Amino acid sequence: MEKIVFITGATSGIGYYSAVEFAKLGYNLIITGRRKNRLTELEKELKEKYNIKVISLNFDVRVREEVEKNINSLPLEWRNINILINNAGLAAGKEPIFEGDFRDWDQMIDTNIKGLLYVSRVIIPWMKERESGHIINICSIAAKEVYAGGAVYCASKSAVDSISQGMRIDCNPYKIKVTNICPGAVETEFSMVRFKGDKQKADATYKGYKPLTPEDIANTIIYCATLPNHVCINDLVITPTSQANATTFHRI
Repeated sequence: MEKIVFITGATSGIGYYSAVEFAKLGYNLIITGRRKNRLTELEKELKEKYNIKVISLNFDVRVREEVEKNINSLPLEWRNINILINNAGLAAGKEPIFEGDFRDWDQMIDTNIKGLLYVSRVIIPWMKERESGHIINICSIAAKEVYAGGAVYCASKSAVDSISQGMRIDCNPYKIKVTNICPGAVETEFSMVRFKGDKQKADATYKGYKPLTPEDIANTIIYCATLPNHVCINDLVITPTSQANATTFHRI
């Protein structure tokens, strides 16, 4: 078969545009997400527009049994996954830690950390057996600096940063690349999810400057994934020009 890319959280934002960009290059795709209708629509779109093979898997990365059952249901030829993009993730709430919602904390930790681990644990042994593969973990600039109201989200992304480093060490003897991509401000559903549908708060996040687009990150992923076999981008922080670090923005 042609090359296969596995993308979690493919129903919107960075995951969606990554699927489109890889489809344009002729990669076959395994797309996953919780929203079945969106998955079905995306599968149809990719097949019709780009004439590639697509499998969609509808599950929640937080539920280990669902992860294992769905991924292990793949036909043998579809297990030759060349690129794994651990994209599923979110921020929930921005209260100070003494006002934080336990449900938000559980959701972030279970999705951003444990979900990434569950998916990787199933797929990496297949790459190890072939001594080939590339894992791209979508992290965040929040892994590099902590900000007010973001203690648990930043901690979850710091964990992704550390896991990426550990993965790279463990997978190095098997010629498996591991890339950690840390975007700054990207205008997706991210802020609407974080502020639980409060459009005013979500819009204020991007007010006064031009944020990154999900296409920008998708193109960055493509760049990292299509370098020669002997080249691996280990860790990459990418921000809009107006953003100097996790909290400093030039707003007009």
